[in-house]
Amino acid sequence: MDSLLPCFDYLRELNIVSLIVKMALAVFFGGLIGLERGQKHRAAGGRTYMIVCLGAALTMILSQYETFLLNNQWADIVHAIGIKTDVSRFGAQVINGIGFLGAGTVIVTGRQEVKGLTTAAGLWASACMGLAIGAGFFECAILGFMLIVITTIVFDKISSWIVANARNMDVYVEFEKMENLGEIVNTVKSLNIQIYDVDIQKEKNPNGVTLGAVLSTRLPKGETHSHVMSKISKHKFVTLVDEI
Repeated sequence: MDSLLPCFDYLRELNIVSLIVKMALAVFFGGLIGLERGQKHRAAGGRTYMIVCLGAALTMILSQYETFLLNNQWADIVHAIGIKTDVSRFGAQVINGIGFLGAGTVIVTGRQEVKGLTTAAGLWASACMGLAIGAGFFECAILGFMLIVITTIVFDKISSWIVANARNMDVYVEFEKMENLGEIVNTVKSLNIQIYDVDIQKEKNPNGVTLGAVLSTRLPKGETHSHVMSKISKHKFVTLVDEI
């Protein structure tokens, strides 16, 4: 296949310059992607993404090195013994192994809210990008890096705007007594908001029992999420209000 960018041809070869460039690029790209996650205090930050991307790149470099040895220094031994190996399995094992890291970042909170999916997906994509860098497919790695950054940063702002202006709203409220829930519901209804589900939650902690409820609502036109949360939080018995 002809190179998309001929200037990268030298770096696709197995030499000390390409080795340095590949590892540096993996650390740089992985770190930039992880930086955005780290600023949001996610489980996996810049260092984790760096290590994952670098490890994936090293795996592909190892595959290339083993292929070179099998076809050169070890060629006579391989022919005599009849060794057959598929170096592409190295990359496949990276993709399988990254699932353990990804699973560790996904949690379900006491409010039945799933968190960590974007971080897990980012780790997986970072590993794939590292494989592309290690294989010397720089065009794909650069394009993948740009799209990952756009997805995690630009689309995040777009989705936040969509959620903030959506008519459907899920509100988590913590309060002191079960009797307080009725007043909270009445406050929400006084804003002409439709409540179609109330999920009451009790959680034990060292200080006793925390009472909470998730209200699934539909807002009328013109009503803002911030105004609804402000009205609920004015009650003295409300200890926490959060949109999920």
